Amino acid sequence: MSYAPLALRSFALSVVGLSFLFVLNNYLIFWQDWPGVSNLFAHMGWFGFDALRTPLSGGSLTLAWLQLASYLVLVLAVIGFVISTPQRLMHQEAARLGAIAAYIVRAAFWAVLIVGIGDAIISFLRIEGFLGAFVGADLEKQLGISRFRGTYVHMPLIGIACIIAYFVRTLGFAWLALLVVVAELQIVIARFVFSYEQAFMGDLVRFWYAGLFLFASAYALVEEGHVRVDVLYAGFGPRGKAWTNVLGCLFLGAPLCWIIISLGMWSKAAVINSPILSFEVTQAGFGMFVKYLMAGFLAVFALSMLVQFMNYFLANAAELREEPGRPKRPGGLNDA
Repeated sequence: MSYAPLALRSFALSVVGLSFLFVLNNYLIFWQDWPGVSNLFAHMGWFGFDALRTPLSGGSLTLAWLQLASYLVLVLAVIGFVISTPQRLMHQEAARLGAIAAYIVRAAFWAVLIVGIGDAIISFLRIEGFLGAFVGADLEKQLGISRFRGTYVHMPLIGIACIIAYFVRTLGFAWLALLVVVAELQIVIARFVFSYEQAFMGDLVRFWYAGLFLFASAYALVEEGHVRVDVLYAGFGPRGKAWTNVLGCLFLGAPLCWIIISLGMWSKAAVINSPILSFEVTQAGFGMFVKYLMAGFLAVFALSMLVQFMNYFLANAAELREEPGRPKRPGGLNDA
């Protein structure tokens, strides 16, 4: 039995698993006040980390060790899973990774659609003075606070979007593109025909357009939808293209995604964490309260692309090894 497929599967699944675990630990650190692995390293004086002003102790130290152990356990669990399923081929594993990326993208699509419509309605009713008639004066004031609206309106809508994405296995990027056009069109009509324009109208266009651009990237990757600016690749044979894709995923694609995730979530002031933690809004007026979600788009983009890069990596590795039953073209979102 060849051990190369097992090693390649272990590598790809570990990369994906560690990325999701990093995001989970980011939530535990900055939302639940867990200490984090970096503070453990600083506490122990490992890897050149500066010593903590207040050393970890008691429960905090235990939680830090649990977070470090979670990374080690995940890698061991992945290796154990791969060893216990030697019959699973690389292209089959790639297809499963593609299905995971497809679900993430579907959920993100439905989230921006539902949250965009819901938040725009609230903003419209609020600026026109109708919101209090529907929800009462107290709730109207609460909905004017970004943290409240994000926690009690956006998050439940995102949960609903995740449920819809599980049952509705189609990707609606064409519809989202159409909605972007419609949203822009209504701005033009409202401004030049009715002399009416509000901040939330432009916010909705930017919110949907950002989602369309970032979430469609993973889909376009495997569907060969990205524009290739190359001189040599087009002239390569199947094996040459497969080698190029494997090396590109390893040394360009995956590292880029990890840079976005790590730098964007390394601290409270990082480019992804800072807006989300403060529920940042576009302005202090009556615009939509979704700017913090647009920072989260970067994390969704990086995660979905990373999963797809590992999908692409395994699919092309299967091509190089000429695995039986492999699809004619590496894919992953075709079954979405």
